[in-house]
Amino acid sequence: RQSAADVRKNVSSCHKTKTIDTSLCSTTVSPTEPLDYEEFLSQHMNIINRDPLKHILDFPQGDVAVKIIPRKIRTADHIVPCENLNELPQHVQECVHCYTRPWKMVEYSQRHLSSSCYIRERIDRGTISPSAYQQEFEIDKDYASFEETFAYKSESCTPSSRQSIASLASVSSCTDTLTPRGSWASFDLRRSVNDPLIPNLLDNVPPEQIDQTNEGRRQQDRQVALFSLYPESEMEESIERRLLADIPVEHMGHRIQVKCLQLRLELEVEPIFASMAIYDAKERQKLSENFYFDMNSDNLKRMLSSHVQCADISTQSHSGIFEISYPSNDLFLVIRLEKVLQGDINNSVEPYLKEDKDKYREKVKSNAADYCERLGKYRMPFAWTGIYLTNVFNGDSFEGKEPERESSGSGGGGGGLGSAPSSNSLDRKSSTSSFDQLRKKANDMSGTLTRRGSLERKEKRRSWSPDDFANVVENFRPITITVPSFFKQEADKMKDEDLYKILPELKRPSSVAKKYKCIPGSIKLEISPCIEEAKNALTPELAKINPQNGEGQRPVKEILEFPQSAIYNPHYTYRNLLFVSPKELNFSSRAGSARNIAVRIQLMAGETPKDAVNAIYGKSSCPKFSTEAFTAVNYHNKCPSFYDEIKIALPASIKQHHHLFFTIYHVSCQKKPQDLQPSVETPIGYTWLPLLEDGKLKVGEFNLPVMVETPPENYSFIPPNVHLPGIKWLDNHRAVFAINVEAVTAVHTLDACLDRFFLICEYLDTRNIPSHIGEGNIEAELKKCLLEIEHANREPLVRHLPLVLDKLIELLVMTHKVGGQAMSLGSTVFEVLCLVSSLLSILNDDLIVDQYGRQSLLSTYVQFQCKIPHPFYSKQRLTCSRSTTEELQLSETYSLYDNVSSSGRSLDRKDLSMDMLHSMVGRDVQVRLLHEELALHWVVASGKAADLAMSNSWFLFELIVKSMIEHLHNSNTLNGPRKHRFPHQFNDDLSTLVHLVTTKVVGYHSNEPKLAQSLNASLSFFIFDILSIMDRGFVFGLIKTYTKVLISKNASIPDLMNYKIDFLRIVCSHEHFVALNLPFGTSYTMVSAPCSPTPSTTSSNSQTSCGSLERALHADLSQEFLQQHFLVGLVLSDLAAVMEVPNPQLHGKAIRCIRNLMTSHDLDTRYSDTEARARVAALYIPLLSIVMDSIPQLHQHGMEQDRLQQFGQLEDYQGPLQTITTSTISPEVAYAISGSRPYSYMNDQVKNKSPFSSENTRHLLVCFLWVLKNLERSILYRWLLGLSPHRVHQMLQVVNVCLKTFEYTGQKHYTTLKRTNTQSFRKNVSTDVKEKLEECIRGTNSARYDLINRRKDRNSTEKLRWRKDQMPYRSQYSETGAKSEHELELSHFIEGSLATEVALVLLDTLEIIVHVAANLHHNLLGTVLKVLLHALSRNQSTLALQNLFASQRALIFKFPNLLFDEETDICADLCLILLKHCGSLLPGIRSQAAASLYLLMRQNFEIGNNFARVKMQVTMSLSSLVGTSSVFSEQSLRRALKTVLVYAESDSDLQETSFPEQVQDLLFNLHMILSDTVKMKEYQEDPEMLLDLMNRIAKGYQNNPDLRLTWLENMAKKHRERANHTEAAMCYVHAAALVSEYLSMLESQTHLPVGAVSFQKISPNTLMESAVSDDVLSPGEDGICLGNHFTETGLKALLEEASNSFQVAGMYEAMNEVYKILIPICEANRDFQKLSKVHGKLQEAFNRIAQLQGKRVFGTYFRVGFYGAKFGDLDQQEFIYKEPTLTKLPEIFSRLQNFYTERFGPDSVHIIKDSNSVDVNSLDPDKAYIQITYVEPYFETYEMRHRETYFERNFNLKRFIYATPFTKNGKAHGELHEQCKRKTILTTANHFPYVKTRIMVISRQQIVLEPIEVAIEDIQKKTVELAAATNQEPADPKILQMVLQGCIGTTVNQGPMEVASVFLSNLSDGTTVPTKHQNKLRLCFREFSKRCADALKKNRNLILSDQKDYQRELERNNDRFIERLTPFITLTTLQNHGVVK
Repeated sequence: RQSAADVRKNVSSCHKTKTIDTSLCSTTVSPTEPLDYEEFLSQHMNIINRDPLKHILDFPQGDVAVKIIPRKIRTADHIVPCENLNELPQHVQECVHCYTRPWKMVEYSQRHLSSSCYIRERIDRGTISPSAYQQEFEIDKDYASFEETFAYKSESCTPSSRQSIASLASVSSCTDTLTPRGSWASFDLRRSVNDPLIPNLLDNVPPEQIDQTNEGRRQQDRQVALFSLYPESEMEESIERRLLADIPVEHMGHRIQVKCLQLRLELEVEPIFASMAIYDAKERQKLSENFYFDMNSDNLKRMLSSHVQCADISTQSHSGIFEISYPSNDLFLVIRLEKVLQGDINNSVEPYLKEDKDKYREKVKSNAADYCERLGKYRMPFAWTGIYLTNVFNGDSFEGKEPERESSGSGGGGGGLGSAPSSNSLDRKSSTSSFDQLRKKANDMSGTLTRRGSLERKEKRRSWSPDDFANVVENFRPITITVPSFFKQEADKMKDEDLYKILPELKRPSSVAKKYKCIPGSIKLEISPCIEEAKNALTPELAKINPQNGEGQRPVKEILEFPQSAIYNPHYTYRNLLFVSPKELNFSSRAGSARNIAVRIQLMAGETPKDAVNAIYGKSSCPKFSTEAFTAVNYHNKCPSFYDEIKIALPASIKQHHHLFFTIYHVSCQKKPQDLQPSVETPIGYTWLPLLEDGKLKVGEFNLPVMVETPPENYSFIPPNVHLPGIKWLDNHRAVFAINVEAVTAVHTLDACLDRFFLICEYLDTRNIPSHIGEGNIEAELKKCLLEIEHANREPLVRHLPLVLDKLIELLVMTHKVGGQAMSLGSTVFEVLCLVSSLLSILNDDLIVDQYGRQSLLSTYVQFQCKIPHPFYSKQRLTCSRSTTEELQLSETYSLYDNVSSSGRSLDRKDLSMDMLHSMVGRDVQVRLLHEELALHWVVASGKAADLAMSNSWFLFELIVKSMIEHLHNSNTLNGPRKHRFPHQFNDDLSTLVHLVTTKVVGYHSNEPKLAQSLNASLSFFIFDILSIMDRGFVFGLIKTYTKVLISKNASIPDLMNYKIDFLRIVCSHEHFVALNLPFGTSYTMVSAPCSPTPSTTSSNSQTSCGSLERALHADLSQEFLQQHFLVGLVLSDLAAVMEVPNPQLHGKAIRCIRNLMTSHDLDTRYSDTEARARVAALYIPLLSIVMDSIPQLHQHGMEQDRLQQFGQLEDYQGPLQTITTSTISPEVAYAISGSRPYSYMNDQVKNKSPFSSENTRHLLVCFLWVLKNLERSILYRWLLGLSPHRVHQMLQVVNVCLKTFEYTGQKHYTTLKRTNTQSFRKNVSTDVKEKLEECIRGTNSARYDLINRRKDRNSTEKLRWRKDQMPYRSQYSETGAKSEHELELSHFIEGSLATEVALVLLDTLEIIVHVAANLHHNLLGTVLKVLLHALSRNQSTLALQNLFASQRALIFKFPNLLFDEETDICADLCLILLKHCGSLLPGIRSQAAASLYLLMRQNFEIGNNFARVKMQVTMSLSSLVGTSSVFSEQSLRRALKTVLVYAESDSDLQETSFPEQVQDLLFNLHMILSDTVKMKEYQEDPEMLLDLMNRIAKGYQNNPDLRLTWLENMAKKHRERANHTEAAMCYVHAAALVSEYLSMLESQTHLPVGAVSFQKISPNTLMESAVSDDVLSPGEDGICLGNHFTETGLKALLEEASNSFQVAGMYEAMNEVYKILIPICEANRDFQKLSKVHGKLQEAFNRIAQLQGKRVFGTYFRVGFYGAKFGDLDQQEFIYKEPTLTKLPEIFSRLQNFYTERFGPDSVHIIKDSNSVDVNSLDPDKAYIQITYVEPYFETYEMRHRETYFERNFNLKRFIYATPFTKNGKAHGELHEQCKRKTILTTANHFPYVKTRIMVISRQQIVLEPIEVAIEDIQKKTVELAAATNQEPADPKILQMVLQGCIGTTVNQGPMEVASVFLSNLSDGTTVPTKHQNKLRLCFREFSKRCADALKKNRNLILSDQKDYQRELERNNDRFIERLTPFITLTTLQNHGVVK
């Protein structure tokens, strides 16, 4: 064995740079030079071979192999033409070859481990048994159910504490209900049950042993792979994902099987022939060929025996499989019936319609037998019907469950589903709802990479249609349909047009039945989706499909589809069919017997009758093929229409003489004597159609003339539309015969451009160049054809894609010599290759596979279908078209290398793809290598070709790679050494190419970013691919070239950085990424890492030994690191560089790149054992430093107000900043060496870097954790030892952030989410779109809402996006309707396990840091403890907590002084946390916490015997815990206290001391506090009651200021939760008053407030806090007032809190008062910073007051009275409730009603709606009555003078008023003269605002107003209104007019005039003396009329011209009003004297 040092020496000697450059910071930016990989490997073979991890250090043998995969076919054999293959034309041979050859593909043995092709899904989460990692979390426990489970149900609640609610309301007797000391508390605690004790807790064990035990425990039940618990990355962001090409498949639409079960007419006397086909009524198109079947009995068939020789089994099928590629809503299955020709349709239908059929049966039968005998080979149309398929597909949703659904139409012919059992089946709309389209749009916009169809295509399906409909077509329930009758076929309605008119009417069958004649009879069909392969099926060519079930079985026929739109999928099998459909014939110009016309169709291969080809497919019950076919006859019609379709099998090789021949016959139906009519048929015309035109197959619509005599010789070469002389044509050579010819063929492209291309290639290959082109011209002609391909039609191009591409590749690599001259087509062919690729890339969206526009058809072609010729036939290779000298040298190097590689291989080796080449080798043809040609042409391409090459780069790159691999395979060097696999020339081309492409990426960046991205990705994938086959050092060189170009272009760095990160992410997703990084031979990747801090002993000064130096180099991004670990180095240095740039998107990208790498390491089986993982993790050590450098940038989750949550805040490092020992290189220097930062690093530490988002932080930290988890312990220890204390502190800071970032948030948040989801999905799937959208907009169903529900707190760190499928607008067909409970649960388990694993990893790290700190930096121990506490304060699982507590006990045991002397605050925090866990519902946690608590007390006692501090802190902690925590189980806490008691009693060591007694005392005290809070529990739901109780508890602690303070704070928190900020502020004010009382008792200082008195201005209530007299308390003793609050700082903090809450509440004036107390304190402390803040806030406050003048609103007040015994003590009590601003009466009604209804039951609560006084005796004693009245603050007149502002009239209120109208007779309202009013004034016990929101009423007074007084008030009110409206600035005419109208309008009922006449009428006599009230009213009226006049005047100035009349009207009214009023209000002198003054 070599020693480690030797190994290192070796390694460093291979590094390029040996010395470290002295000018560290001025290094250039150029990227690091990588090592020569292959060289390095061979040098270190011995190290590798000794390494136990040898298998991961290099690529495995046989990593890449070429595999031949047989082509999958469904038929028993390949379908090939029946002719001899070798005699066929070259092109046909190539086609056949293309459709039968197997696939040749490359297999990478470990590619499945790369993240670039996730076929492996992540560890399937559903399969792990939940128990395997179900962590138990406190936060998930359901409190309600839990409380029940405690065995002893509330023994503690003795009668005294379970009083009725009564006792709580009696505020007066506030202390008596609180537990008196020493009563039952002690007794009750003793009776309680304790938790299990922890064994051996009190034993004396040495610290080392404790650590060991803990370590062992921590390693149990750990999760191996961290990332299997981490949410998967987004599909969109996985840019390295490159879908494997789909294996080529045959196109298949949705298949439905139609089986005919029965066909019967009521009269069964003759054979009936049926056929069916699918039609699309909307597109007016036939979508399938005809399927012929007959259901005739053998008897009926026998009637035709003379005409039918044999019936081939293939024609006896009763069921067909139809395909529908594009489902639509207008598809009909049309069934036609024909019978033997008999004459007129009407006559022959007659017997079928008669009522008494039996009478005629025999006659008809003999008639029919006659006709069958004579005219058996002719048919006539008879009847038809249609079935509307949409009903079939949709008829499933509503029926019962039985699979067979019978549905028979009623009376409606052909209605199919006319009246299916449930009318619903017709209602179900299946068109895509607009919502779906919206959804589709949304999906498209989000740019997802999936494509619909790609998945289905894997199962040979593609759905190109609206998803939902397609789904229905594949999954409808099988149905059996009986159509009850047929429509008679009308003779004049034979055309397709007629059919398309009628079909839509079938959707409403009843109307059709009336219109058309129906023939009774029925057909019964079974229609079902055809999913699995049918048995005994035949293809449309009648080839047998597997599985076959023996001979003689009725076959199932596949029916050929005529798709309505293009299908972009290449032909898969050989198919060559022709369909001929005669349409119309016009014989009207011909006299004589041309009436019953039949047309005979034949395919001729010559001109004699025997040349008729036997290739016409038979129909039903007939031979398989025949030589002729006849159309159905239309009786007595000279211009017949036809619907026949003749299907013909085309010969493979069509020659010039092939043509279709049509003979037109007259058939005589009536029987005539034999001699008059020798034969039944008379030929009356002939016409024909040649198949080829210019060597191409000719299809389409044709209109042919008809010749009346037999055609002359050689007619077949001339098309009939040429007028041959001397021949008789019908109707003067006019076209009279319309036919349609369509071909379905995989041989003929039917596209002019492509046909021409193949034709010219055929000429070239066969060297058979026709004279009209000539040898000299062939090259130009070929180039022209090549470029024409661009204009080919898309569909034929795609259908024949493999053929076209094969041909192009062949032209590229083979040089043809024509006439001794080599043709140079290279550049043209190269351009066309790119052209074809770009033509396809803009095809139909459905075909784009992935985000880089890699077109599925092309990638499939490259990976499976391509046929690459290879030159091992000609020894002398022409490698490239370069100069001859070069050629020679090259061929020499080649042959030399050829000899090496192909030793022993004979040249005649057969290769499948070479068969075709055979014929050409030896001719003037040279074959070159495809990859070399492509690279060469690409590098030299210019112009259009160059641009095309760039935009389709991926295709060229993939082709190059495939060619390289096939070449290596052919030359047997796939496993040879890599150095010399490819010639230099080719390598140079590649370098040039990489340079070129990179430059282009930069070039496209600004104007075509999309293209730049895809080009960048293609290049990355190319590099990725060649890493597997080329010299890896060379490839690293290419990567360096790439980075160099990017850096030199340095455009706007951040943007180019995007490309670089993408590039690296793709390259690094290589499955051998780890091996590529050479993970061996450095100090951190040693096999045995020594554990001493400094491994080397060579030098005396071990600190500067080379070991530590080198270690530092390999732990940071040093030159060495970057060289040896080239790829990781690039990724990490990019991450480091990106962090400097303020661009969150980039941060995310760089971080996700690393996260992605680690995820794949984690899921990689090769690294499943720990050693392998540790080795991989060592590559990432620099990441730790990078993360530590970025602490300021990490997302700090908002720290909450709660003290428990504030633990996580670590202050910056305080310790000694000794410089790092000179030898270890500081990270700054290391960065400088690495040159990864383009600027000097030293002084930019200070620069503000931009913060990361929470999501990026989370991803970055999970990577950090992964390294910590997987690094070997000793390596981590060594690494930490090398850090300065400051760095270790940073490490702790990162750990601290991790704790919060990965905290488990519990399942609770999901409940709401689940509810909304299920409800939104229960509705029918096609819910109304509008509703859905509204939901989304309103937000109950939006993603945002989910997010809010998911995380109530702000730290939604984890992207919700990984639960995408819960969003309502995802596909409605997926099962996410309600995300299954199981899945939800599972995702919680996973989240919980992740949180637990993270906690344990962090704890492991903390333990190592403790070791480091104990050895080196003692001052860090306090920080470690803080972090530990932070960990304990988060939601942790039981497992994590047990370990955390163990570590906490160990730490305090080892360093007791830490807690009690140095970090006193920590002691308080620790108490709080321990108590919190003592209240846990989980016994496991409780027993741990109790043990820790007991040990804490014990240690405190042992250190100093003074137990007071811990006692005090525990008591305080308990109070604050109990008061604020809403979820809190006193049962649990009681158990924990009992456990502590048991420990104390069983602790033998301390029995002799006072300790057990002190503990006991403390526990009883705690127990008492606990019991009070039990009561609070009861009122959890009633906030007012709860705060009354808290207030009372606080009062009870009047003589324990600490606890009173704690409770005041608790109340403040409660108020804050309910957003009562004013009340919260008041709690703080009271607290501050209390504190100032005690401070002034200690020492009076001028700048401090005197005591509670100083706070009187803020609120008079504060006087309650005046201290109890000195004899009760003296501060400073007994551990009283030790809390932090009883200091100046504490006081300042309380005042701050108060002012903040006032600010939030908008009580700005009160802020000022608070600051008046705070400012003197700050001034005395010279705290100018604080002062500036305070004044800033004051300025803000005063500004707000000024701005909001007149716009402020404060609380609303209500009087609430409770009546009824049910209320207990509240009975007959009145309160004033303060409700939030603008609360309406109904709101508080419903709130109180709901609350008490829930409490007392629905019928027992009654709300009294009026405000009259309540007569208690009249109430039902069993009911609870609540009376609620709106009240307003009441002030005396003198008070109003003091309280000027709106604020003052709403602050410190004690009196309130409300008014009740009544009349003397008991009604509430009456006439003016009887209407009285009662005013009630209430006074409360305290001033509002107070520390609670309701205050008891302590007194009331009432004032009653007489009717006239009521009137006076009314008029005064109106006057004020008028004055206000008149004086308003700016004036508002609308309001003014409204008020005026109400005052002087004529119609105003009970208006001012009425008032005057009621109360003042008696004054008008001039003698009556007014009473005092009358006089007052009179004066009010005078004021009133004056105001009216003012208002009118004002209005006159405001109005526009259009309101002149209105103004006049008003003035008239006013005059009338004044006129009527004057007598009432003018007093005579007489009356004046009598007035009571």
